[in-house]
Amino acid sequence: MEIKEIKSIIESLLFAWGDPLSIKDIADVLNIDKKKASLLLQEMMEELDKDKRGLQIVQTNKSYQICTRPQYYPWISKLCSPKNSKGLTNTALETLSIVAYKQPITKAEIEAIRGVRCDRAIRYLIEQNLISEVGKLDKPGRPRIFGTTDDFLRYFGIKNISELPKLNILEKNIEEETHE
Repeated sequence: MEIKEIKSIIESLLFAWGDPLSIKDIADVLNIDKKKASLLLQEMMEELDKDKRGLQIVQTNKSYQICTRPQYYPWISKLCSPKNSKGLTNTALETLSIVAYKQPITKAEIEAIRGVRCDRAIRYLIEQNLISEVGKLDKPGRPRIFGTTDDFLRYFGIKNISELPKLNILEKNIEEETHE
């Protein structure tokens, strides 16, 4: 098969699947090795960026998804009926930030940082699939440990947790804003 045809098949797979598709699944379907599939996907991502196309391929950990570009949201939203999405409350966003930066983390540790209970926020973030239980501590009571999900990465448009802004940068920006 020619490279152009393989790329077309990958594009079709990503479009038809809708959800993120692992590099392993793509390679298995095409009967090629994962390294070749990964290189082809990187080329496709660069081509879509270079041509400033309306679609992009987004990588989240070792999965890929075809999406529209965020800057075209105003036009897409005119076409689509509005959803009754409230977004994240300050409480949920604060809790999510703690989980993202401190994961894996227990509910008790989150509450110690926030200084208030966070049952509702954790329940909401789990319902939204932004966090999930990633295990249990080997301590009395076996407290649950939470971490972020791939949906979290997609929601914030990052490939992996290492792309989160560094805390010292955030602290510097907050300090600058308060002095203005």
